[in-house]
Amino acid sequence: MRRTDLQGNIKIVGKLKEKRRFLVFISFLTVTILIIIGKLFQLMVLTPLTENSDSISLPIVARGPILDRNGKILAISTRLSSVSAWIPHIRNLEETTGLLAEILTLPEKEILRRFKDYSGFVYLKRKITPTESERIKELLAAEKMKGINLTPEFGRNYPEQNLASHIIGYTGVDNFGLDGIEYTFNNILSPPAVGQDIKEVYGNQVFLTIDINIQYFIEEFARKAYEENKADSVSIMVMNAVTGEILGYTSIPNFDPNEYNRFDEKALENLPLRRAYEPGSVFKIFSIAAMLDLGTLDPNEEFFCNGYYEKELPDGQVIEIRDLRAHGWVNAQKILKYSCNVGAAYASENVDAESFYQALVRFGFGRPAGLPLPGESAGILASPEKWSARTKPTIAFGHEISVSALQILQAATVFANDGLLLKPQIVKKIISPQGEVIKEFSREPIGEVLSPQTARMVLEMMETATHEGGTAQRGRIDGVRISAKTGTAQVIDPETGTYSQEDFIASYLGIFPTDSPRLIVYTVINHPRGKDTYGSRIAAPLFKEVAERLISYLGVPKEGDTVLEQSSEISIKLPPKITIGSRMPDLTGTPKRLLLPLFQHENFKIQIKGEGYVVAQNPPPGTLIKEVTTIYLELE
Repeated sequence: MRRTDLQGNIKIVGKLKEKRRFLVFISFLTVTILIIIGKLFQLMVLTPLTENSDSISLPIVARGPILDRNGKILAISTRLSSVSAWIPHIRNLEETTGLLAEILTLPEKEILRRFKDYSGFVYLKRKITPTESERIKELLAAEKMKGINLTPEFGRNYPEQNLASHIIGYTGVDNFGLDGIEYTFNNILSPPAVGQDIKEVYGNQVFLTIDINIQYFIEEFARKAYEENKADSVSIMVMNAVTGEILGYTSIPNFDPNEYNRFDEKALENLPLRRAYEPGSVFKIFSIAAMLDLGTLDPNEEFFCNGYYEKELPDGQVIEIRDLRAHGWVNAQKILKYSCNVGAAYASENVDAESFYQALVRFGFGRPAGLPLPGESAGILASPEKWSARTKPTIAFGHEISVSALQILQAATVFANDGLLLKPQIVKKIISPQGEVIKEFSREPIGEVLSPQTARMVLEMMETATHEGGTAQRGRIDGVRISAKTGTAQVIDPETGTYSQEDFIASYLGIFPTDSPRLIVYTVINHPRGKDTYGSRIAAPLFKEVAERLISYLGVPKEGDTVLEQSSEISIKLPPKITIGSRMPDLTGTPKRLLLPLFQHENFKIQIKGEGYVVAQNPPPGTLIKEVTTIYLELE
């Protein structure tokens, strides 16, 4: 045999061996796959289902309530049902579809589409009304809806509707928080839990710092200002000046969390927290305070305002900033009283950019205030290396810097707390379902921004703005010392890149009482399109309405009020017991808990409406009770 033939035979034999090995591998792989498929078939089809006592199941979670500081419910879980279908068990598709469409107010086409798109389990409608549930239960009992099931779930209900909606937020169909406190405290309100024999889990209670009564009337005032001024939005914020607790927080337009998907983005947007804007002249209190504390501005130093600020640069360029009018010679106090842009700009010449920048950062500008709500804006405060020649004098009167309303509110705590900056609080405490305190939030100082002397000096300068001739005088309230500052900021037109001649932001910041600050109120009217646009004309009266109601509601003492002092022991004189033959006593002012002992006769019928103290009664006082009668009492 020749050498070439031998080599050819060897190659043929090698190929046959490779082919044999490949066939063996394919056979082994096929047998393995068939064994796996057989096991799966046995487990899924042939093996009967048995209940495993060690299995882990997901329990139904009853989301904890959200309440105001006094325990008034703002959000609560309610037990609802969802409608689902197991399509293989449906007997009459057309009849079932027609019944469901009528009960659930859904189009028949939509229900049929779901039946055709799915072959097994499918939800038809989540969290239906109790009426819808009852009608479906009746049909299920009559065996007219085979394959249809009611699955118990917890839904979210907001009994106060629009009230405090931007703080509370809302949940989605799966009971997961999508915005507000519902979102940031989702795992607190709805704690994750799995395990054996756990059917229901109850979430923790979150108490907010807001007072629902304050919230109610500031929303009324905000809505009225929104309509009267034809504004894009109106925001009002009320803070306890001593603790940093936010007592009221609203922005109009707002929304109803029960039907959040029916509202547009404008209503859903949490503007006090998320919108950054140039604050205008309100910012002068922070820039002037910073310069005074740094020692670059003497309280008695004067600057001449002839209606415009002018500065020539080394390259010959001239910077000019105009004011509304000429104010003459002004010092720090008059700059704030008359809101003089020119004076603030000249005062800024003595402070270097880096020191000025760092002072403003200490006030909290350029960083989030840290309120536990999603989407908070940090504002815009550029670092000094990015400043132009006109940036420093412009920042001094509230332009070329962007802030949120929340940042202004927080920065104002410095003047009410002898120079100390406080962190704003919106959550007061977290309580377990068993009533135990899990966490309590208290006053949280961040750091010293000003000396106590400077803080007090600026607070008293602000008070002069409410006096005759000051820009804040329309917010003055007789008998209460108020420190305030107005703002009217121009708004950049995005199309031209220049300041608009039509769009403004009017604002008013008030701290009171000046001698012992208790409250901080900030009102903002965004893009007013009524007859006035100045903060001194439209934001000041809004502040006054809010402040007067707060003074009355919280019992803030006014000058001239009579303050009664008494010992710690008091005696209450109870009205006489009511019997047939006696005369009806005057029950006005009697608390509910003291009423029932007065009615000892078994034949008396008593109808009590309301809670609190008696404000009206029938029969009237002095009426002779001759026979069995019904006594009506109205309480507030």
